[in-house]
Amino acid sequence: MNATSATPPAELRGSTADRPTRPTPPEKSPVRAWLQPSLIALIVVAAFIGCYVGIARAAKPHRLPVAVVDSRLSAQIQQALGDGVAVHTETDSAAADHALRHRDVVAVLTPLGANGLHLEVAGANGLSTTTAVENLISAYAHGADKAVTVHDGVPLTRYDSRGLAGFYVAFGVTLSGFVLAQNILGLSRTLHLRHRFAVMTAFAAAAGVVGAALAGPVLGAVPAPLLPLTAALALLAGAAAFTTKLLGTFFGSVGIPISTLLLLTVGNSTSGASIGADLLPSAARALSGILPPGAAVRAITDLSYFNGAHATVPLLTLAAWAVGPALLTWARSARQK
Repeated sequence: MNATSATPPAELRGSTADRPTRPTPPEKSPVRAWLQPSLIALIVVAAFIGCYVGIARAAKPHRLPVAVVDSRLSAQIQQALGDGVAVHTETDSAAADHALRHRDVVAVLTPLGANGLHLEVAGANGLSTTTAVENLISAYAHGADKAVTVHDGVPLTRYDSRGLAGFYVAFGVTLSGFVLAQNILGLSRTLHLRHRFAVMTAFAAAAGVVGAALAGPVLGAVPAPLLPLTAALALLAGAAAFTTKLLGTFFGSVGIPISTLLLLTVGNSTSGASIGADLLPSAARALSGILPPGAAVRAITDLSYFNGAHATVPLLTLAAWAVGPALLTWARSARQK
């Protein structure tokens, strides 16, 4: 073999085929690519702390509904406590007791002899609300030199001594609907819209069954009838899922943080579970009943302790949050075809 046969041809010796390829330097990332997620995360943490800590810091009774069985005592209570209470004058104890057990009032005050008062509360309204009304009446009694006896006419179940089970159930179901929708948004090119809707609807029903069974019969923390509770939680899961889907569809990647703020931050902090709705600041009080978590907490409490006396409006609110976003998302999809 001659030497020339072992030598590569000249055109190959200088060829780029023999040279290692240098990695292409990454393009300079635009400022928005790293600044936007950082700002969004900061907004979420600021909103979360501001809502939960700020609301608890500013908790103050506002027109707590109290039934008083005595017209003279009613006038004295209203004058002494001002906007802290909204006095409902009742003609007899039976009417006042009916109002308490149907959640029209949070407490009933009755004269007890010449120098005594009897306060009957509904502990099922939550620890913050019950404590607030007891403190207000105690302050009045101290100034009027009267003794107060307190009785809980609608107590919480033994497995929910602080009245927070409804909040935790609502938070968990809301979070599950949010997480499902977040994943569904990533399947837009894989599943047809009707199939995604079918998954979300089936999930909402399953979440309602699982949540109601665990909170009710299994753990005994939510004593609501099983079927109405299942319906309420299914509507909440659907509301969270379809609302998140709508926001993600219309606003893209920013829709998820918007949903986080709306449902998980503002919605849960103003739900009226950890801090009673009548103790919330005015803006939070206005939002409390119209966002899904607040509507769910009201429905759960009403179904559990007050025979569903005021559950209709919260259930309709949840249905509106589930059906409305679903229709809007479907209409947008149909318009784009």
